[in-house]
Amino acid sequence: MLSAISVSNSLSSGCNNDNDRVMQIRENDPQIMENLSNAVSTLLKGIGEDPMREGLLKTPERVARSLRFLTKGYNQCPDKILKTAVFNESYDEMLLVKDIDLFSMCEHHLLPFFGKAHVAYIPDGKIVGLSKLARVVEIFARRLQVQERLTQQIRDAIKQVLNPKGVAVVIEAKHMCMVMRGVEKLNSTTTTSAMSGLFITSQSTRNEFLRLIKP
Repeated sequence: MLSAISVSNSLSSGCNNDNDRVMQIRENDPQIMENLSNAVSTLLKGIGEDPMREGLLKTPERVARSLRFLTKGYNQCPDKILKTAVFNESYDEMLLVKDIDLFSMCEHHLLPFFGKAHVAYIPDGKIVGLSKLARVVEIFARRLQVQERLTQQIRDAIKQVLNPKGVAVVIEAKHMCMVMRGVEKLNSTTTTSAMSGLFITSQSTRNEFLRLIKP
């Protein structure tokens, strides 16, 4: 039986065989849904609600299914997704996919944050199918996250598989933990960036990227 520690470690970011095995167990274990449902029932009681009243009878099961969907990125490997569509190509200019819709959940409050991701890279003999860049964003976003780490994970996954001349990722997001609670700043937006290669060493390349992602 896998310990909680081994499961936690395997979920960090890697996609090795051990991680695949853990994910398969997690996906197929019916106990997971029951545990989640019971946890939601406890939560409802904790806020003073009655899980047995009519409107809440099926809420624990609904929330459990919702959480499984919102965290489905734990069951997916970005490296494998990227490797399914890598092609040899001599193109060596910047390639940018911008305004990728992004929905994630803050790991500190379990509240949503959402916005746009802009992803660019400069190939070095290899390109990847455009949709795979959006898929990488989706996989990492569908986990409990902080925006800073999410931005870096997207960059690192592309860098690892393609070994390009540079990668740039910018995320602009609105956090419900700042809007619905806490400081309650409705119009605040958080921007993070993670870059490598020419996007760091070449000011002109960096400026071109930043210019292209402007609204």
